[in-house]
Amino acid sequence: MSNVPEMFGSLVFNDPMMKERLPKDIYKALKKTREEGKPLDLHVANVVAAAMKNWAIEHGATHFTHWFQPMTGITAEKHDSFISPVEGGRVVMEFSGKELIKGEPDASSFPSGGLRATFEARGYTAWDPTSDAFLKDGTLCIPTAFCSYGGEALDKKTPLLRSMEALDRQALRVLRLFGNEDVTRVDTTVGPEQEYFLVDNELYKKRKDLVYTGRTLFGAKPPKGQELEDHYFGVIKPRVSAYMKDLDEELWKLGILARTKHNEAAPAQHELAPIFTTGNLATDHNQLTMEVMKKVAARHGMACLLHEKPFAGVNGSGKHNNWSLSTNTGVNLLEPGDSPRENAQFLLFLVAILRAVDEHQDLLRISVASAGNDHRLGGYEAPPAIVSMFIGDDLAEILESIEKGTPYKKRDTGEIEIGVDALPHFPKDTTDRNRTSPFAFTGNKFEFRMLGSSDSIACPNMMLNVMVADVLRDFADQLERAEDFNAALNKLIRRTIKEHKRILFNGNNYSDEWREEAARRGLLNLPSTADALPYYCSEENVALFERHGVLSRTEIGSRCEIMLENYCKQLQIEALTMLDLIHKDILPAVCAYMKDLSATAVSKKELGVPAELETELLKKLSARSSGLYRAAGELAQDVDNAPKDAGAAQQARYYHETVFAQMERARAVADELEVLTGREYWPFPTYGDLLFSVR
Repeated sequence: MSNVPEMFGSLVFNDPMMKERLPKDIYKALKKTREEGKPLDLHVANVVAAAMKNWAIEHGATHFTHWFQPMTGITAEKHDSFISPVEGGRVVMEFSGKELIKGEPDASSFPSGGLRATFEARGYTAWDPTSDAFLKDGTLCIPTAFCSYGGEALDKKTPLLRSMEALDRQALRVLRLFGNEDVTRVDTTVGPEQEYFLVDNELYKKRKDLVYTGRTLFGAKPPKGQELEDHYFGVIKPRVSAYMKDLDEELWKLGILARTKHNEAAPAQHELAPIFTTGNLATDHNQLTMEVMKKVAARHGMACLLHEKPFAGVNGSGKHNNWSLSTNTGVNLLEPGDSPRENAQFLLFLVAILRAVDEHQDLLRISVASAGNDHRLGGYEAPPAIVSMFIGDDLAEILESIEKGTPYKKRDTGEIEIGVDALPHFPKDTTDRNRTSPFAFTGNKFEFRMLGSSDSIACPNMMLNVMVADVLRDFADQLERAEDFNAALNKLIRRTIKEHKRILFNGNNYSDEWREEAARRGLLNLPSTADALPYYCSEENVALFERHGVLSRTEIGSRCEIMLENYCKQLQIEALTMLDLIHKDILPAVCAYMKDLSATAVSKKELGVPAELETELLKKLSARSSGLYRAAGELAQDVDNAPKDAGAAQQARYYHETVFAQMERARAVADELEVLTGREYWPFPTYGDLLFSVR
């Protein structure tokens, strides 16, 4: 049995390791940088670098890398060895403070969205001392930000760190108004629940659509899917259990707080959930988690699928982003308190989030926009593309009482006169959860449920942080000017509830009735990435990001351009893969089956035996194979006709409305052919094979 406490963080140069290996004055200086953002002196950096190098070498490392998160959605790394030449043809192992703090990878091949010309290759990585360095595959990995020669952010980490600083500044202003002088920092805490599929690796390799695109482009519904609901929380199969045990241990070594694991709703679908940690560390950990999931799966003869919808007709995979606010003194600002002042503070932060979500529905939708996630949002398995908030019946009634200035009738205890200073005790679990809500309050945190499985959580958390920071800024401006703080606070909370309560919805977000009701309320419904992304560059959003120094106008434009380009490229790759499979696999297989059927029919007729079965089946196969051939021709034409000189937004609209729509038509015909074609002729594993392959 593994010693988990001893194993945990053994591959991380974490705080206990720093305390053990660094001189006291150096450790204190680094601690000040990590906790207060103080500049790091080069002398301190040199000592830290030497200690890091020695620790890494003791663990067998020979190289170091600045590990960063470019706009590709995955991580990147360029490895350099520690070796440095000395006289006599020998080498020594060296690592300087300058190498720790700053690196220079070639930035020309990373997405920049027009920020820089292709020939401008210089890019810089800068150490993020708030995230711990770690060992991976014999290399010391140093978490870094990534920017261009001109200082523009080329990654997902830099805007996240900026947004955390913005939220910290504004939250501290609000806390000071409530007399909280001992708090010196407010952090976002995040716990992302990660869903994924496991399929047999040999079957995976036979599905080129999975290999090239991450999802199945064809696949008829199997006789059994998730109808019996017997997979959810079911007994974990031995092969999966061995994988999960191995995965936990690999993650624990990296200091990742993997805690919960279980079977999800669909066959072959599972979930891993960690304990909360700070937003930037949670982002690093989730990127590592996805990478390690795939590596460990390969060791166990399986493939880990992180696409949002790898199989049509069964649950897709999301990533629930549990988000809260905590002070450095250990107080959760979204935890209802016991004293009137604590409750007033809780209410102010709650309505700030209420207003932020209402005013910035577009940003939350944009933060989860991708070609893969478009398959989930709006389906009867995930929140719709309409953003709303769930806070439960009790808290909704409390807000209504505050807004109207009427007594709150608390269950079993009679009426309570309620203002912002008289909130009754509010236990965490006084109401049921709402799994259909995009943004649900669950006692002391909000669960943002719209994220796709493969998403980086950096963008959603950056969006949440900056939009809440902006509301807190306005609240602080108003309350700092107030002559009577309590009266101004009461009025502010009441007005905010009244003006933004339209975003609250505690019912079934899957229903058609809600879509109609949301339209009446004036809420946005942005069903596809092509619908959502143009909102990114609105003047209001540009002003928001620039006001808090999170993104500049050019950085916003580049991000929008990159996301639109990725959307178009993903659909183009899917369309080309589909055409390849139709022409090289499906149609030849169906023709081979038809040939054998024809031979059987001829043999029967020669023997004077009726061949109605073969004749009827041949007619169906012939009609559908001809239909598939025509659909493929139309799809090829649609891909060729994609506007090449139009703007990215126009291209995305074309791919959504024309290319994707034609792909769906081609798929429908192909799936009918699968049902009609003999198993031994069908060219690749079926849904039944894939979903029930791991035992």
